[in-house]
Amino acid sequence: MSDKPPPLPPGYIRDPGDAWVYGPDGEKFWGRFGAAGLLVWHRSLGILLQHRVGWSHFGGTWGLPGGARKEGESAVDGAMREAAEEATVPRDVLRVIETSVLDLGYWSYTTVVVEAVEEFTPVIADAESAELRWVLVTEVDDLPLHPGFATAWPTLRESLQ
Repeated sequence: MSDKPPPLPPGYIRDPGDAWVYGPDGEKFWGRFGAAGLLVWHRSLGILLQHRVGWSHFGGTWGLPGGARKEGESAVDGAMREAAEEATVPRDVLRVIETSVLDLGYWSYTTVVVEAVEEFTPVIADAESAELRWVLVTEVDDLPLHPGFATAWPTLRESLQ
């Protein structure tokens, strides 16, 4: 797997939200209008996780399908759109449980926690995933997690009870 992102398709127009936001200490976050991710939980299959490709931010770690929100897009709509684009997650089998927001003042990330009420097979649908996998809740901590997800996971796990 290459450490460089694939070239953009001919005629591709980048969304204005697809940009880095820099914090006061030089840290960077993806999504000019914030970002959102979808924590998909199925009672028997576990959590749908995405193994991030090497060239991506924190490549090689496991996290949630998600990404930059579009201008004016709600966090729920952004998380659902991104999960469909990256992992073919079907919105019509999801039930929203809650949202959890990390708000840094200059940037925010919203995790949308959903229950999949039917089984589905995720399919890699873009170049950002090395693998998609259902992982039992008790085994999520065994993987090298994206740092942001690793920090949020203990609290998010509680919402699945």
